[in-house]
Amino acid sequence: MTGFVGRQEELAALAALLSSARLVTVTGPGGVGKSRLALRAAARAAGAFPDGTWLVDVAPVQDRLLLGHAVLEALHLTDDTARPPLDVLTERLAGRRVLLVLDGCEHLVEACAELADALLRALPGLRLLITSRTALRASGEHLLPVAPLPVGPARPGALPDALPDAVRLFAERARAVLPSFEVTEANAEAVALLCRRLDGIPLALELAAGRLRALSVEQVTARLDDRFRLLTGGSRTALPRHQTLRTTIGWSHELCTVQERLLWARLSVFAGGFDLEAAEYVCAGEGIEAEEVLDLLDELVAKSVVLREDSAFGVRFRLLDTLSEYGGRWLRAAGEEQRLLRRHRDWYLGVATWGEVEWFGPRQAETAERTGLAHADLRAALEFSLSEPGEEQVALLLAGTLWFYWIGCGHLGEGRHWLDRALALDREPTEARAKALWVTGYTAVLQGDLGFARPALEECRRQALDTGDDRALAYAVHRQGCVALVGDDPDRAAELFEEALWHYRTIGELNSNVVMAMLELGLAHLFQGDLDSGELWFGQARELCEEHGEQWAYGYVLYATAYSHWLDGAVQPARALARECVRLNHLFRDLLGIVLGIDLLALLETEPSRPGRPGDLREARVLQGAAHRIWRTVGNPFLGSRNFFGPHQECSERARAGLTAQEYEECYEAGARLDLDAAVTRALGGGGSAQGPEPAPGPRAVPPAPASSRVRNS
Repeated sequence: MTGFVGRQEELAALAALLSSARLVTVTGPGGVGKSRLALRAAARAAGAFPDGTWLVDVAPVQDRLLLGHAVLEALHLTDDTARPPLDVLTERLAGRRVLLVLDGCEHLVEACAELADALLRALPGLRLLITSRTALRASGEHLLPVAPLPVGPARPGALPDALPDAVRLFAERARAVLPSFEVTEANAEAVALLCRRLDGIPLALELAAGRLRALSVEQVTARLDDRFRLLTGGSRTALPRHQTLRTTIGWSHELCTVQERLLWARLSVFAGGFDLEAAEYVCAGEGIEAEEVLDLLDELVAKSVVLREDSAFGVRFRLLDTLSEYGGRWLRAAGEEQRLLRRHRDWYLGVATWGEVEWFGPRQAETAERTGLAHADLRAALEFSLSEPGEEQVALLLAGTLWFYWIGCGHLGEGRHWLDRALALDREPTEARAKALWVTGYTAVLQGDLGFARPALEECRRQALDTGDDRALAYAVHRQGCVALVGDDPDRAAELFEEALWHYRTIGELNSNVVMAMLELGLAHLFQGDLDSGELWFGQARELCEEHGEQWAYGYVLYATAYSHWLDGAVQPARALARECVRLNHLFRDLLGIVLGIDLLALLETEPSRPGRPGDLREARVLQGAAHRIWRTVGNPFLGSRNFFGPHQECSERARAGLTAQEYEECYEAGARLDLDAAVTRALGGGGSAQGPEPAPGPRAVPPAPASSRVRNS
């Protein structure tokens, strides 16, 4: 959003290092510009990495166990298996030439070093570019220390490029505040003095430029001189560069009013971006009224303390990490940290609760996006609840309430991480524990991990019976039905689903889970060969979704209905429904729904597209390959179920009968090279079929099939 100034020598040095070294760490104090430099260098080097240049923001990650999940998320490699993230990364990046930028690693330096060492040993095509205040001290690491910008005499009237970098940066940022600002004969000496006093640190220069709304350069310099003496008197042993940065931030802090300083400190509890409502709830009280937060926040934005960001849901705000750290020290010194962290946790418990309620309705997609924006702060709230004695039950409640996000938005692995940690801390048979038990059992079912799911769900059921918790009993029985369904016992599954639906009706429960129970009961009938009963339940589930604007469960209803239509010989309606299933599940990044739909579409490709138009076995095999790649990130392929494996097996048999062995393998391999978005585009008709549009740009598109490889009917 702002211009890049200077650093040409550092950029050249980084380019040379990235061409020869596999692990490069940019080091330097906070605010010196490490991130901007690394991103600039990565952008310039992108052409040498055909499989991508990716940024991982490590700063919001506080738990070393979540570092791998953060890397997966940044790479858009959603993985819902129970495998360690490192295993997933090494598998998914194998054979690729990738540049990975890990930004802000100083608080997890040991974890980052271990991850870097493991990845580099396993992936010869990988390069890592790190930014950190300290070196990783990992094997093969090459360091590039970043110094402050050069400070020299500011010659008045010189062309911008001829000015010292520090002066040029200050002048550019000053023009953003005062469009008429120039380095002139009258202010050149004062500008040069200000830049020297700030040691050329970019963050300090930008903060100083922000003060020109109300002060002249000379006034800024005079005030800075006072603050230097005030804030460096405490410790003569601190590193000079730390003194300089602390002095700069401290000076900006002193220019704030008492209430602005207080708000600054309290805002430090946010791990990511936040909106006005969150700031008002978390930060108000004991010195700040809720109605005062808006004006105070506006002043902090004007003083370059808080960043303003536009989003689809309105204006959001963010503290730079360095400024957040500074505010956090003041918060701890004031003895307010625990109180604010608890208020922060309570707000995000409200966010989760709101999301659970809104999930069953027309704002479902918005709920998914809003919850995603709050992801870093939800992690912080969970971590606080798990680490603070006496808050374990709230941790169980928060982790369980987020079931819709873990399950519906492609975060099964992380969800189980939090749920299992919370369950291990507190075994008191409360409603919160019961909910966490059925949620973790459900995630395990969706990962095909029935060995874990069975005891968790049985514990939930027994506790519900012992405590009279009718709601937990309904959910436990429902998810035990899922275990039976995935375990290829549709008779028992149907009994459990019917019992669960009876419980749901008795307690007046109606949400996405109830809709899922209906369609799962329909699938149980379908797997028993009773298409009419299956269609009856699918129809009821579909009516509820359409009535309430529910889209996530609706995607699964469409899959089940498409499967039923195919069994009944209605190929064209089945194809339309399966494509809509894939589209909706892709909207939520629900990998299980996506891959079930793609596998069914692969089978449908073997059917005639219309009378006289044979099926396309090659395209069917491509889609099977694409589905195989997705299944590896979901967990146990086809959930370990023979029934769910049926469409895939039928498709494979048809393709094997109509293709040569070479065609059979080549098409499958071509599909397996498609990433998630490319696979979805392909499945939705975005390319590949001989009768359809040309293949979308991507890895080794499959050529049209010869007539001999087509079939005319099933």
